[in-house]
Amino acid sequence: MTTMSSTAPVDSETWLGLIEEPLPVEEALRWAGRRDCGAVVLFSGNARDHAEGRVDVTGLVYEAYEEQAVPRLLRVAEEARRRWPAVARIALLHRVGSVPIGEAAVVVVVSSAHRGEAFSAGRFCIDAVKATVPIWKLETWDGGEHWGTGAQHLVDLDDLEWPPGSTGSVPVDAPGGQV
Repeated sequence: MTTMSSTAPVDSETWLGLIEEPLPVEEALRWAGRRDCGAVVLFSGNARDHAEGRVDVTGLVYEAYEEQAVPRLLRVAEEARRRWPAVARIALLHRVGSVPIGEAAVVVVVSSAHRGEAFSAGRFCIDAVKATVPIWKLETWDGGEHWGTGAQHLVDLDDLEWPPGSTGSVPVDAPGGQV
């Protein structure tokens, strides 16, 4: 497994990365802001000290299948832009390797002219990353280690149920699905 390290955006509007060091949360937040964007939404998924059925998690290690993860991250960003054309910049950054408790494991930043599109696209992006990108976590605790208890079967982006609980994807002309 090789690891893509991205300390800068891959193009002027998209920043993707699988990064072995602490995620550049503040840098991504600053980068996403543009003069024409009144909304910048940040989601930071932080490593926590518990998991389903376990209260004593002491560390996490993330592994990614880079050859599949990077194209799937790009596909998530492209789909968010298709659904919310007003979205300006998107950063999808995921930590790989050891992640201490309390540090960011995944960061999604979305900017747009208005908050509705930024919030909707940001929520879509984190849900799609978790459901479609091949990244796994190994949880460690005093009694041992195990691959994440919340692990799920990956789905193709076309098969993602979104919003959660719906019977399918949101069409671009649906309320909340477009600018």
